[in-house]
Amino acid sequence: MTNPTPAPATLSVCGTVVARYCDGSDVAPTLSPRPYLHPVTTLGQTTVTEVYPDDHRHHLGVSIAVADVSGVSFWGGRTFTRDRGSVMLDNHGRQRHVSWITVDDAHLVELVSWTAPDGTELLREERSWTARPISPDAWALDVATRLCNTSGRDLSIGSPATNGRPRAGYGGFFWRAPIAAEPPRVFGPGLDTEDQLHGSRAAWLALVGRSPQGRAWTLVFTQDGPERDPWFLRAAEYPGVGTALAWSRRLPVPAGSTLERQVTTVIADGCPDPAALADAARKRP
Repeated sequence: MTNPTPAPATLSVCGTVVARYCDGSDVAPTLSPRPYLHPVTTLGQTTVTEVYPDDHRHHLGVSIAVADVSGVSFWGGRTFTRDRGSVMLDNHGRQRHVSWITVDDAHLVELVSWTAPDGTELLREERSWTARPISPDAWALDVATRLCNTSGRDLSIGSPATNGRPRAGYGGFFWRAPIAAEPPRVFGPGLDTEDQLHGSRAAWLALVGRSPQGRAWTLVFTQDGPERDPWFLRAAEYPGVGTALAWSRRLPVPAGSTLERQVTTVIADGCPDPAALADAARKRP
């Protein structure tokens, strides 16, 4: 079905609503408005996303956020510059929901227009959000993006790292989790520290934490497809996981070209084995 308006939408697993879609039209311009999911919950209804946190007001649940598309910020907040450090610039773009391609209980597909501050479209995206059951206590969210350069000129994707801030190559898929009394534990294949996993290309990455009410949750992230970007990870400062399209060098996006990525996240109640969840997520029906 096709719907030209951003109607309310949710994702459900076995009859349980586990995520709500927001089109981002009410997000302040300086936060780089964009579609996002929030709240996202476990099957037991523990919330595992956050929006507008005090530490980073531009963190919006689960979204696609890029810090630098040829000078335009689709991340929000301040921009890191080589000469002045992190400063607020008038360079915030907007991701505008154009239309629905598919709206089902467990599958949403939308068209999104990425526009510069002057309203010029730089990218046209087809984005899908898919929910599927994994076990009685876990489900998987597949987020796939297909970005086409519609600007008529060559573009490139950068990050604070490519602009001079070491190990800050964030930009791409990003998941902001809620802060609790203790930071979440982090895991990867043979790895168990934030420093080891940050910037790695580990086959999977897990956060294991507790809600502010003390309920345990586990998130396991994997990347699908031929391209595996470095992971961007924060745990001690705040809980967040993302991919880094431009970890150490700018990523060219020639005119008319298409960039495709997919990230799968397993959302589980309790503290199950992260490696087993990663394996289960790869077994699609």
